[in-house]
Amino acid sequence: MDTRKNWGNRPWVVDFHAERHELPPALDFAVIGGGFSGLAAASWLKKVSPEKTVALLEAESFGAGSSGYTGGVALAESAVGDLPGLGDVLAGYQRILRELNVEADLILPGAYEIGRSGALPSTPIRWKDAGELSAVKEVPGGTINPGKTVSGLARAARRAGALLFETTEVKAAGFADMIELTTPMGVTRAKKALFATNAFALELSSLHGRAQAAFTTAVMTEPLGDATLGQIGLSERKPFYTIDLPYLWGRLLGNSVIFGSGLLFFKDWRGLRTLNVEQGEVRDLFAQLEKRIRGFHPALREIHFTHRWGGPICLAGGWKPVFEQHPGCSNAIILGAYSGHGVAQSVYLGAWAAEALLGKRELPNWR
Repeated sequence: MDTRKNWGNRPWVVDFHAERHELPPALDFAVIGGGFSGLAAASWLKKVSPEKTVALLEAESFGAGSSGYTGGVALAESAVGDLPGLGDVLAGYQRILRELNVEADLILPGAYEIGRSGALPSTPIRWKDAGELSAVKEVPGGTINPGKTVSGLARAARRAGALLFETTEVKAAGFADMIELTTPMGVTRAKKALFATNAFALELSSLHGRAQAAFTTAVMTEPLGDATLGQIGLSERKPFYTIDLPYLWGRLLGNSVIFGSGLLFFKDWRGLRTLNVEQGEVRDLFAQLEKRIRGFHPALREIHFTHRWGGPICLAGGWKPVFEQHPGCSNAIILGAYSGHGVAQSVYLGAWAAEALLGKRELPNWR
């Protein structure tokens, strides 16, 4: 069940779908949002406190938003660098995947920051792109398979005993002694809740007016020979991202190279639901990106692209992730707005949110 065919043909699939359940009238914990954050939180809640009742409510299918359509570049820091108390994200991410028995195809060779000045003496990347684009710094990082990660986290949540609901959109939330959640399956009441809908349902998560939803694009090349990868400076197979504009990021998948760039903004996040990558401005973004890539290096001049797709991104003020108490209720947490750096952070902070809901850890102060 791929509910986002109008977003293009991503090169991975989510192969997990939830069995049907009756919605319980009352819960200890409700998690709203079935991406990396929500699935990690639901799994971790049941791992730490298996006696508690936990339900995850997803409006569409698991991975139907940012998590299933990301490029899968895992980085150690937020979009604004390190944050007070953030800790070692990649080490924590690996530990969580290991303890939940999730196979993510995680590879951590490091990542290159690339820019137009201050090139490393031995930079492997030298591309023509509004000047010369070269590697300027190496940072911790790597890649995952997003489809396997979403599916693995969902299976971990199910194994642990969380109740998983797809096509169960939370239409409204009422905050009183219990958090009342209205869905197409009926109403349930939870003692505590995590809102992890990221670029969607901004009013429900209280992010409306604080965060903005956008759509970003990616393309994947045909498989390239090892000699070609060497010519374009990617034989080390390290992902990369620019530190200046125009923005660009990329990674390898097998011997194919994924490149991503471009943002299409919406006044209303609901525009994500009707966007079609074969029409209008987003179609033009793909054409611009492909032309740009072919101009990087002579070895890419005649390259063919096998996949074109995109996905949502959520940007908050100052590009900082939002991880705090919901303004409507002291027993609810909101988590999201990773500004494109959420592949590892979303899982890491999802487990942190679970511990905070259980009273075992404090929330950070990043606002």
